[in-house]
Amino acid sequence: MAEARSRTHSPAAAHGPDSPVLDVVVVSYRSRDLLESCLASLREHAPDASYAVYVVDNASDDGTVELVRSGFPEVELIASERNLGFAAANNVAIRRGRGRYMLALNPDTRLAAGALDTLVRLMDERPEIGMCGCRLVREDGSFDHASKRSFPTIAGAIGHFLRVGRSARAPQRLAQYRAPEVEGGPVDAVNGAFMLMRRAALDEVGLFDEGFWMYMEDLDLCYRFHEAGWTTWYEPSVTVTHVKAGTSGPIRNARLNYAFHYGMYRFYRKHVAPGRSPLTNGLVYGGIAAKLAVSLVRAELRRALAQRVR
Repeated sequence: MAEARSRTHSPAAAHGPDSPVLDVVVVSYRSRDLLESCLASLREHAPDASYAVYVVDNASDDGTVELVRSGFPEVELIASERNLGFAAANNVAIRRGRGRYMLALNPDTRLAAGALDTLVRLMDERPEIGMCGCRLVREDGSFDHASKRSFPTIAGAIGHFLRVGRSARAPQRLAQYRAPEVEGGPVDAVNGAFMLMRRAALDEVGLFDEGFWMYMEDLDLCYRFHEAGWTTWYEPSVTVTHVKAGTSGPIRNARLNYAFHYGMYRFYRKHVAPGRSPLTNGLVYGGIAAKLAVSLVRAELRRALAQRVR
């Protein structure tokens, strides 16, 4: 990892005196009702600082475009003619924005009063923070453990996917993916549902890797921030509601299942494999392929069962 270093930042010089403090980017795909709630919460709990909102719609064809145009005229709508995926769609709006901070926000989130003000103030006060996340809770009030994460290890990934690492009693070696030792402060990674980023850091590190169509692009970006010496911060005093799987649905279709496992493969190949033996890498790739096969079969069985119940 690059050594963490002191940083200074002059937002007016970098982006001009008329630039907003914050750009909020929401990527939507067939999530009209969730997006409406998300944008309404943003409107209700708008930050004191100047901000701009971008919605990139990935060819939803469900009335999302019409909703944004009629119900949220303050939002800049970018209506794509095809599904660009999460990483590429975010990048379209990031390149268009001019704020010194950029928030990647999922449409299945709802903001609370003061959330954005608290985090913007934190990043203003601590220039070493390149990215900040918050406590995500589900609609029933339970904690979403994906709010904070450690970079995956082979043992941690096995523990997580076999669910033995999700227990409060699990050894740290198996539970590390959920970063149980971090109560708040510096952490390896935060969740892509809510990622507040410093534009100066993005300018240095680069945007989302568009080779990730969906899934793992957030972990990849956190890893690159880490390697460049930027701090990623988890702030538990700020809570945002996250409708888990609100946009992808409770059962992943084949394309999403493939994207999820390809993301695992790409992250490992990009950041871990160069330091491991060919034998280890072959076992990991085989494990990912086997998990994909099991996930596809399980998803089809769950879908068939749901249809029978209906």
